[in-house]
Amino acid sequence: MSNASFQPTIRAASIADVPTICRLISGLAEYERLAHEAVFDEAQLSEHLFGPRPYAEVLLAEDGGQTAGFALFFHNYSTFMGQPGIFLEDLFVLPEYRGRGYGKALFQAVVRIAAERGCGRMEWAALNWNEPAIEFYRSFGAVPLSDWTTFRLSGERLTAAPTP
Repeated sequence: MSNASFQPTIRAASIADVPTICRLISGLAEYERLAHEAVFDEAQLSEHLFGPRPYAEVLLAEDGGQTAGFALFFHNYSTFMGQPGIFLEDLFVLPEYRGRGYGKALFQAVVRIAAERGCGRMEWAALNWNEPAIEFYRSFGAVPLSDWTTFRLSGERLTAAPTP
């Protein structure tokens, strides 16, 4: 099959896909050498994706009914631009499907959604050691932000953060 004519199926996930999404998240955590940090709960993920107040959206890439990968994203907002944006939290393709266009199709689908929704920008993060991902994103014309440092509060540090 030639990549030039290859058109994978990309679709929005439904609540019935939550077990598949969980397996993909576990695969991503393993790939990123962060399996010890993957402590999500399937019921909570279902609520967060498909409950009354969805926090994120998921697209799935499929090959003949088999899931090849996923993209999870959510909206943010730029006060300087006065426009919404999209943050691509995760983009992952199972090892046996890599190099066949699934990642590109997922990425382009999220870019299209951002454009259709009037977003001013789309952002994401890549681990510094993940050269294949960095080169993949650069191939679209993306540039790393060198003048920003990402900070995080999580777990006990988040719940114990001092309040004024």
